[in-house]
This record gives sequence, C-alpha cells and structure tokens, in this order.
Amino acid sequence: MTTRPPIAQAAASSGDGRITRELVLATALELIDRDGADALSMRRLAAALDRDPMILYRHASGKAALLDGVVETVLAQLRVDPADPDWAAQLRVVAREYRALALAHPNVVPLLVTRPLATPLALRPRATLRPLEDILSLLTRAGFSGPDALHVYRALFGFLNGHVLNELQELVENPDETDDLLRLGLYRLPISEFPLLRSLAHTLAGYDGAAELERGLDILLTGLATTLSPSGN
Repeated sequence: MTTRPPIAQAAASSGDGRITRELVLATALELIDRDGADALSMRRLAAALDRDPMILYRHASGKAALLDGVVETVLAQLRVDPADPDWAAQLRVVAREYRALALAHPNVVPLLVTRPLATPLALRPRATLRPLEDILSLLTRAGFSGPDALHVYRALFGFLNGHVLNELQELVENPDETDDLLRLGLYRLPISEFPLLRSLAHTLAGYDGAAELERGLDILLTGLATTLSPSGN
C-alpha cells in the first residue's frame, strides 16, 4: 500500500478534491525526498494522490517533465535581492540559501545540477531562470558589464554545484571506527603513492560543509572582485 505524502494527505483532508500542477509537483518532491528520483513514476505519484494516472498528464507530459517541475519548485524558493548595494554580501546570502536547499532536499541535488543542462535556456521553466536574471540585475547595478556579470554567475554556481555534490557524498567507510585513516578507508591506499592524502586523514574526517562554503566563497569572490572589478569601483 502506498502511503500518501503529507501534502497529498492535507489536500485530501481539506475536502477540496482538485489536483493542481502545484500539488502534483509538491507531492513528486516529497516522494523524491523520501525514495529518490529513480523511484518516481507517474503510477506511484498517482497512487500517492489517489488519482488515476491519466489525470497527471494534464499537468506533466511524463517523468522528465515531472523532474523539471521538481527542480523548478525547489529553485523557486531561492531568493535574490537585486537591489542589495553590496553585491558580494548578497551572493553569500544566495550561496548559503542554495546550500540550505540542497541539504533539505539531498535527493534533488543531482537534478539541480543536471536537469537544466538538458533543456535549452529559453525553454526552461521561468522559475529556474529567475535567479539568473536577478543575479545579473544585482551585478549590473553594481557596475559589472553584462558579460562579466554572466561570468560571475557561472563561476558562482559552478562552485556551488560542486560544493553541494561534494558535501553530500559519503566520506566515511566505518563511522564507528575511531582512527580517521581507517574510517575514511585511506588505509587501502599505498602510502608510497599517496603520502599527502593519507597525512590529511584528520582534516578530511573533520569536514565542515558550512566552513568549507565560506572559505570557498572567500577565495571565489575575492578573485572575481580582483579580476572583474565593477566599473563604478
């Protein structure tokens, strides 16, 4: 028996039997959060909503459209203030919120990174383009040229996507082991070939995603400000 996600349960208990695109995508997101993207299907989603699968095709043409819609749903939560006078501080806020979304929906992270690449820019859902437009507005207001603003955006999200993927990967082989070398499985590597990697076992075991994000942003934003200084500055 399929258990209804909370949003589907709320819709059913409200007495309003309508199925909207927002409800379909919210329920798909909950299923992905729980079971992963590979487990999502039109049939499972219909069962969670207690509807005939054919009804879902009014809102999504198939699984690919559902996945695109889930990415849209998550990215719609990313807020950018294009009027912030401190462009670097605002990009830090965006980076922290993007990481928070990734940690809240770890099963969606591979979709955030890959799904937009499968669709031409102008054909992507509008909500997925809003952060780009707002960041371009933020940066051009700060004095960056259009091409430089686009370069900053690409550098920022290239870094963020790599960071969240790295943070969510499994680093520890034996979590109950007290020796860092053993916990990370680094003892398998010959010390003659990987002496530095083995020597960093303690640092690797003490990975702090929030601290790594801030350090990476320090490096990235300092470099961007140095090489692509806004004309006003």
